Amino acid sequence: MASPCLRRAALVLTILSALSSASLAGEDQKTVPPLRHEIVVTATRLETPRREVASAMTVIPVETLLRTGKLTLAEALADVPGLAALQYGGTGGTVSVSIRGANSEHTLVLLDGVELNDPINPSRSADLAHITLDQVERVEVLRGPQGPLYGSDALGGVINIITRKGEGRPRFNFAASGGSLRTVTGGLGVGGASGRVSFSAGLSYHGTEGVSAADSALDGNSERDGYRNLGFSGRADVDLGRGADASFLVRATRDRVELDNFGGPFGDDPNSRQDYGFVLVHGQVRSRLLGNRWEPRWSFSVVRAVRDHENPADGLHPFDSETGRFESLSLKAEWLNHVYLHPSQTLTVGAELEAERGRSDYESQSAWGPSLSRFPNTRAATAAVYVQDQWRLAGRLFITAGLRLDRHDRAGSAFTYRLAPALSIPETGTILRATYGTGFKAPSLYQLYAPGTAWGPIGNASLEPERAAGWDAGVEQDVLGGALVLSAGYFRNTFRNLVTFDFVRGYINVGRARTEGVELGLEARPADGLSASLSYTRQKARDEDTGLALLRRPRSKLAAELAGRVSAFEATLTILRMGPSEDRDFSAFPYPQVTLAPYTLLNAAFNLRLGGGLEGIARFDNILDARYASVWGYGRPRFTASVGVRLSR
Repeated sequence: MASPCLRRAALVLTILSALSSASLAGEDQKTVPPLRHEIVVTATRLETPRREVASAMTVIPVETLLRTGKLTLAEALADVPGLAALQYGGTGGTVSVSIRGANSEHTLVLLDGVELNDPINPSRSADLAHITLDQVERVEVLRGPQGPLYGSDALGGVINIITRKGEGRPRFNFAASGGSLRTVTGGLGVGGASGRVSFSAGLSYHGTEGVSAADSALDGNSERDGYRNLGFSGRADVDLGRGADASFLVRATRDRVELDNFGGPFGDDPNSRQDYGFVLVHGQVRSRLLGNRWEPRWSFSVVRAVRDHENPADGLHPFDSETGRFESLSLKAEWLNHVYLHPSQTLTVGAELEAERGRSDYESQSAWGPSLSRFPNTRAATAAVYVQDQWRLAGRLFITAGLRLDRHDRAGSAFTYRLAPALSIPETGTILRATYGTGFKAPSLYQLYAPGTAWGPIGNASLEPERAAGWDAGVEQDVLGGALVLSAGYFRNTFRNLVTFDFVRGYINVGRARTEGVELGLEARPADGLSASLSYTRQKARDEDTGLALLRRPRSKLAAELAGRVSAFEATLTILRMGPSEDRDFSAFPYPQVTLAPYTLLNAAFNLRLGGGLEGIARFDNILDARYASVWGYGRPRFTASVGVRLSR
């Protein structure tokens, strides 16, 4: 008799097969609509047709997020080419992202252009675990160094979450679902426009009993670690008249995640938890002067994050306890100018001032006695100027070039530049793309100022910025009038001056690394209501000093999606195949190297329009019930299912 996971897979495939046949049978036209021509903003900081952008990028629109039932940013990024999203345990566990083999701290994460990387994180990386997708219009992912427009942290790439702007008559939306692991989600939103004001706002909740953060397949790990997330997002846009407008954005979240002591055998802890609070406020005023030839923008943002960690003594650890508080604050002011010199040329000039500060207190108790670690309130500031020029020649050649100078008040200056040409050949449906760019990362507050211990120094106020240089080249080919799009590209990045920790000297600039690989893609719409996509990434990521593979960089990744719609019914099937990667067992000294096995995830989502703006939804994840890990020693959910409704009116 077939196993339960095979029966689940067979059922999903049968539904999709029938859906595909029905879609093809219902196609009355000899031709099918071409793939949508997208407008993107992250690559140039200006609304630009996708075909004019040379950067390797992926756009995830809201239609895809709704169709696949994605709830968090980490879920949405799972299928992006060249990107690996690594999660430490189940929902709520720390999520780090590697783009083209770069370190997680080399990914700059933005919300409507506002930086989310946390200054109090030791490496100043962003934790994607708590970022939900409510009120999100789309997600844009840039691959490759992006120093000129984005400054520090954008060595591997940029992820920009773009929120929804209210339009049309005021509308109300509601969503709720429940399923495996006692998971409950809900969302309530409103949006629209009235007179000169447009608005959108939403409240969301996500709660689950979860799985054990320390892998339950290993000895001593059986207790589940739950998660709760309550979020609010709001946006208002106002037409001020005379070519001026203003926008205001606020986003806040409050989370509680249950933790284990570590990933590995006997890593369980029944009462370790972390509370996380986050608030973002952003405002912008835009004008149009000199007959709409000059578009200045003034913006200001404030981001505050607080993490409270509590782990009292318990029956498993009667002599061990810990408590900690970690606070950070980021302030940024920017003056951005687009100057439309000619229909074929746009000049972008800007200046930024950014300040950040952070502090932490950590206390622990063990059989060896108490331990106290205090990171005093420290701060750093950066000033930057940048310029970018865009040329559009004969509707075929599109060239973007930029440069930037940053001055960090402790680490000194960093100069970055980028050149990105794209050539469109309409007669053959071909687009040729190439880029060369550089990036840098300023040392984090912790790397600069962390107090030393009895074992030696930690922080190093003499650290210099990390550096990166990278190039890529690719081709995109339309077939059958745009019903099929094929793409292929090669990339290579080098990193130097990387900050590493030395037990004698503390943090020092000595690391070097290199990553290279290929990215292949296919998008197709063979019939109205039917679409398919396929992407494949193969990469090498090596430490240039040791010659060893960098940890937690999957050597290959394949993602495929088949989606179909018949009348009021829509279904989506996705397959994700992650290749092997190297890791270490940090639960046992001297941290032996291990290889994470490859794994395959089969997921499906179904939507049924019931009328009156009501829609039934169902989602099935890990249908094959695979046991897998993206970080050694940490568990991930097996097969899960959820059902729910969405209402919009």
